[in-house]
Order: sequence, then structure tokens, then C-alpha cells
Amino acid sequence: MDHRAGMAATRRSPITPRAVWLAASLALLLVAQASLLVRAFVPVWAQGLAAGDSAGQPGGVLRVAQTGEPKTLNPLLAADQPSRDVIYAMSADLVHINRASQRTEPALAKSWSKTPDGRHYTLELRDGLRFSDGAPLTADDVVFSFRLYLDPAVNSPQRDLLVLNGNPISVVKVSASSVRFDLPEPYGPGERLFDSFWILPRHKLEKAHSEGRTAQMWGLGASPADFATAGPFRLKQYLPGQRLVLERNPYYWKKDETGKPLPYLERLDLVFTADQNAQLLRLMAGEADAAGRLRAEDFARLRAMPELQARDAGPGLEYNFVFFNWNAPQPHSTWFRNLGFRQAVAHAIDREAVVRLVYQGYGSALSSQVTEGNRLWRAPKLATYPRDPARAEQLLRQAGFRRDPSGGVLRDGAGHPVEFTILVSSSNLLRRKMAILIQEDLLRIGIQAQATPTEFGAMVDAVLNTRKFQAAVWGLASGDADPNPEMNVWTSGGSLHVWNLKRGGGADPRLPLEAWETEIDRLMREQMTTTGTAARKAAYDRVQFLLSEHLPVIFLAGPHVLAAARRGLGNFQPAIIEPVLLWNCDRLFWQAPRP
Repeated sequence: MDHRAGMAATRRSPITPRAVWLAASLALLLVAQASLLVRAFVPVWAQGLAAGDSAGQPGGVLRVAQTGEPKTLNPLLAADQPSRDVIYAMSADLVHINRASQRTEPALAKSWSKTPDGRHYTLELRDGLRFSDGAPLTADDVVFSFRLYLDPAVNSPQRDLLVLNGNPISVVKVSASSVRFDLPEPYGPGERLFDSFWILPRHKLEKAHSEGRTAQMWGLGASPADFATAGPFRLKQYLPGQRLVLERNPYYWKKDETGKPLPYLERLDLVFTADQNAQLLRLMAGEADAAGRLRAEDFARLRAMPELQARDAGPGLEYNFVFFNWNAPQPHSTWFRNLGFRQAVAHAIDREAVVRLVYQGYGSALSSQVTEGNRLWRAPKLATYPRDPARAEQLLRQAGFRRDPSGGVLRDGAGHPVEFTILVSSSNLLRRKMAILIQEDLLRIGIQAQATPTEFGAMVDAVLNTRKFQAAVWGLASGDADPNPEMNVWTSGGSLHVWNLKRGGGADPRLPLEAWETEIDRLMREQMTTTGTAARKAAYDRVQFLLSEHLPVIFLAGPHVLAAARRGLGNFQPAIIEPVLLWNCDRLFWQAPRP
């Protein structure tokens, strides 16, 4: 679960042909949700497919340049993206979110059913499942895995997803191949809950867990023989600071549409680089075959290389915004709580310039937290704030602000000059550029804003703990397209309710909630516990509209997901949901033998 700003997430137009396809897809989903009992059956070969996917040929090695090294290989403890990238390629879940379609599909579970109230799920495992060491994978392993995820002593970062309204989910073995999940209350996202809860081998970890050593298992120093995983690859070798080598899992359950066993690749080498500059050089020199999460300036260079295929997967799930501290001392808090002031700031900012100058065109201006890449959840109608300095100055006058007669400094009704600092992470070059552009835009309407690069840890402390700041540029990215990861941002009790927050999380009780804030709280709870897709969509559409209308944060822009690979790598289709590059690693193949 990642927020790309470094924070932990809870597990994030006009009519076009794509919009028509989405409407049809949503209609089909609504029909399924209307059933009293939902069963999922998808052919094995159809799972993990994306548009344009093709059957491949076995063999070969893929070298992927990674800018970060994993911190652990233990699925229970992994919170950083480099660790989760590796574990994703080694592991398997019960029900999987297809990163291309953004919909669920069977994985280790061949089917599932749920009761009409949405509180009980029964999952049927596939026949003949095995871990990478050849041991059978059964319902006992599923129950054991969730017991570990739920164990407070293990302290898994994913545990919160299994606790609803303070009550943990119950997992019960029904038979050797069947498991029932009992939820304390209905859960709107439904079977999406099971994605990335990787199933663990009881025969390898039970003794360590009983001895309280779970956290020490499967560290970077562990032997490949210590592991038993259920994904397409298994650990072969780890060389600190150099590379991590995964080899094909001969017991992997999936086959392609022609009956060939997957994965196609014989080996997956994750090559570690010091930073994105080194990653670029490796790709250009032919020392790596693929890389994801590319910078826009690097992507432009790689596109010009005929030996590479550079792919723009479109808008990702990351959204960047500027916000004000409603708890700041006077007179700042009075300005920041004034809707006219926030609307004026929104009209003053040139988002298209942010896309052009920060992302070199590989980004999208935003009017809500739901980017264009989130195909199912974007609201059709939002309040928008195109750049309009004249409208911004009109709103400020209506709110009681005045510029000096010379047209210089903006002052409030008491004569105070409107000036404040904008914190931004010093280590994030893209957001630093955003902050400078905002500073320049606000100066044009008389606001003296000063972009202030700050060490990331100190910035987090100022925003989430001490609250000693005036404004900040921030960015969040959810691990799923579903709205549920946004609960801790938009609800008044959330730990990332950054514009109005007390120490320990939640809105400052000294500021009574406005009617729209209370409505958002209700709507977010409604979408979380309502199992009907249409009702959830309507609730979240309304949340987006209220946020765009009342502007507790001012949305800026989000980057596109950029990746590149050697020509000849088949089924190379980067996705906007993590892991962007390796989500279909079992179907990647070389179209011709590699030298």
C-alpha cells in the first residue's frame, strides 16, 4: 500500500469511444452485482490478458533496471515498492485485480460466491495447486496466511485492511479446497479485498510463527531453500547492491491460451541502480532490457532510440495538490478557510503550464483526486477552475481583499499583506518545480507566496504532527483504482486529512464541520459499506463534486506512467496500477532468441 509522497495508504468528459466502452462495462458489472449470489469463472488462459496480448514462446532472461533495492522478501512486512515488486513476481493471491482492465479475476481461487448481504465470501481453490518447492497449497495455507496478516504481534502493514470498523475479518476452513471469509459488516469493494494478500506456506512458516520469529523470516539474507511461494517465479540468488535473480517456478498453476505453461521467461533479473540517472544509462547502454517509472525527460530520450519501445500508459493514479493549514495562527487561518480565497488561488494557477513544464507534456491537469486513468470512478460533472487571473482578483475583492493602489501587494480587510510559505519536499524535483510555478502565478494577483524546499521527514512532521506550516504541495497515489483507499484522506477522522488535522489524526474539534464536510463523511462511509456498484459510484461522484466545489485542496496535475523495454519483448504493456512493469511478468516473452 503506497502513497507515492512516502505516506502509507489504506488500501487508490466528453463522450468518446472509450467512454462508451466503459459505460457498457459498468452496465455489465451492475447486472452481476444485482444477483443474490455472485460466482466468478474466468478461463485460466484469459486471466492476466491485456488488449493486444499474444501467446509467446518459452525461454530467455529479462533484465529489469530498478532504482531501489528491496528491504525484505517477507510479504507480511513489505511496505516499500521495491520489495513489493519482487514479492509480486514470486507470489499469488486468491482473487486478483487485473492491472489492465482494473477488474477482479480468479487467481488461486477458481471461483467465489457471496451472500446477499455482502458479509460472507466462500472461495474455491483450484485443483492441484503447489508452492514453488512442490508442496501442496490447500485451505490450511489460506487460513494460516490470514492468521498471520491479522496477528497484531506480526504488525503487518496490511492488517488494517482486514479490520472493518474495529472488528477483524474471520477466516474459516470449509474443506481442503474451500475457505469462508466472514466480514463484520458489508464491504463495498467486495472481492477486491483479496488482491495482494499473498498466500504463505504453512509448512515453512508455522514453526517460526509459534516461536515469535515471523518478522525474522524471509529477510534478504535468507537462503532460496527457505522460501516456498506460489507465483510465476521463485528466488534463485540475491547479490546485495547488484541484482536479485528469480527463476521460473515449475509448479506455477497458470497456462496460456494454447496450453503452454507460464511463465514464458526462464529468468527475471532485477538489476539495481543507484538512481534514475544510472537507470537511464543502463538502458541506453544495453545493460538492462526494461525499466518502469521513468522520468519524463528520460522518456523523451528513450523514445528516439530505435532499439527500444517506449510506452506512455497514460495518466496514473497519482494526484498532486496544494493545500492550506486551516489550523494556522491568525490572520492566515481566516484567509485559508475562506472559500472565495481558495477559489481565487485555484483560478490563478496555470495547470497546463504545470503539465508542460514539469511533466514535459507527459501528465494531465486535474480537477479531482480521480485521474483520467481511473476508468470506472471518475465523476462526469465537477466544478472546474481554468486559469483566469481576472476572475481570481474579482473573487478576492468579493472576499474583502484589496491590492495596493499601485496594483502590487494584496491585503486583507485589516491591512495585513497576504503572504505565506509553501512547503515542498526538497528531494522531489517535480513538486519543487510545481511550487515555484504556483509562487509565480500567485504573485500576479498580489499574493506573496514563497516556495520553501524542506527535508521530507521534516515536512511530514510539520504537516501531520506539529502543524507548524502555512501551505504545502503534496502528492498521493493509491494502490488501487477503488475509492476505498481514500477513506483516510477525505473523511474528517482520517489520518491524512491534511488541511484540517489534529495531532494523532482527524479534524481539529475546534473547527466545527461544515455541512459539506459532514456529507462527505456520510458518503464515504456509504460507499465503503454499500455492496451495489451503482450506489457506490453515485456516492463517490458526489464526493468528488463536493471536493471540487469547496476546495479543501486545490488539485494540480498528475504524471503519466512511463516505461521502456527492448524491442522484441512481447506483451510489454505497462499499467497504471502497481507494479506498473511486472504486473504481467508471467506473460512477458522474447519474440526472438536473445544472444
